[in-house]
Amino acid sequence: MKLDILAFGAHPDDVELGCAGTILKEISLGKKVGIVDLTRGELGTRGSAELRDIEAAAAANILGVSVRENLAMRDGFFVNDEAHQLEVIKMIRKYKPEIVLCNAIDDRHIDHGKGSKLVSDACFLSGLMKIETTLNGEQQTAWRPKVVYHYIQWKNIEPDFVVDITGFTEKKIESILAYGSQFYDANSKEPATPITSKNFLESLNYRAQDLGRLVGVDFAEGFTIERCLAVNSLGNLL
Repeated sequence: MKLDILAFGAHPDDVELGCAGTILKEISLGKKVGIVDLTRGELGTRGSAELRDIEAAAAANILGVSVRENLAMRDGFFVNDEAHQLEVIKMIRKYKPEIVLCNAIDDRHIDHGKGSKLVSDACFLSGLMKIETTLNGEQQTAWRPKVVYHYIQWKNIEPDFVVDITGFTEKKIESILAYGSQFYDANSKEPATPITSKNFLESLNYRAQDLGRLVGVDFAEGFTIERCLAVNSLGNLL
């Protein structure tokens, strides 16, 4: 299956938090989108890997993505080496996306920056014909996505561009709340974490509103880039 967009996250819920609105919008425009989670989030303070599997599947159903896979790398301890790069390359060559979305380059959680660099490096290496990979016994062909964009996570990083997600914020929040073990629940008896507060949940909307304010729309998601953006015409800019 060829996808238009493949979104990677170090943990289940990274993609939903960072770019679910953009994914929902692109799917509404007829694009095929998939998600690949690098780990099962087994080191999360709340819940378990098995519960996160269930929550991730529910979130994927809400978003309407074509596929979701999990590479089951070690949460907190995966590294950017050849073995891990080859696993990501296999996904890139399997789905042949034009666009890859991935974690923030620098963020509070160490896995986010590591995941960002791992996926970015794999996108380049995936285009090299002399790197051989097989999947399900079949030889894969080289494929390099046209662009890699990094979504914004915990830190308020200045975006290089934003996507208008007006009309998609409610569905985005619904996909996030599919991870019931991870976010605000007034009745929960589990330990508090930085993302379980009511303030964090509310911040998802006011960040989107603030990014939207910068470009004259109601809600937006921000991204950073690895190379210069190009447009066919000045009229392409909002």
